[in-house]
Amino acid sequence: MWRHLAAKGNAAFQTTRPALARGFSAHDMHGTTILCVRRGGKVCMIGDGQVSMGSIVVKGNARKVRRVGADILVGFAGSTADAFTLLERLEQKLDEHPNQLTRACVALAKAWRTDKYLRRLEATLLVADREKTFELTGNGDVLEPADGQIGIGSG
Repeated sequence: MWRHLAAKGNAAFQTTRPALARGFSAHDMHGTTILCVRRGGKVCMIGDGQVSMGSIVVKGNARKVRRVGADILVGFAGSTADAFTLLERLEQKLDEHPNQLTRACVALAKAWRTDKYLRRLEATLLVADREKTFELTGNGDVLEPADGQIGIGSG
């Protein structure tokens, strides 16, 4: 489909042609960088908003940092669809374990590692509340930074 639209001279797809010629596909889309910093009892999470397909930037204003509930921030890198699936699962775990971010993150990581469907998801999450920050990976890792700073992604 991409080659067909680019071959017809559609200007919106002209930039994807070199990437497709090098063997990239629409499944190669991924996010780049999320940073989380704690200082003085406050937390800040930022994302670059860039989505790329291979080496081509296809979107520069994606919202990769979301608010869950009143005081939880979640940032993601990797496949956007996979990240939203994990975000929904995190919300379910937070409903099961209200006001227990650590327990909800461990439960999600366990499900992500053991569930046949979830283990194929390719994304990484940063989750932060007023007190703690965690990185969640598909390997079942729940990592808490020692110094209050953590980043994920390829940038």
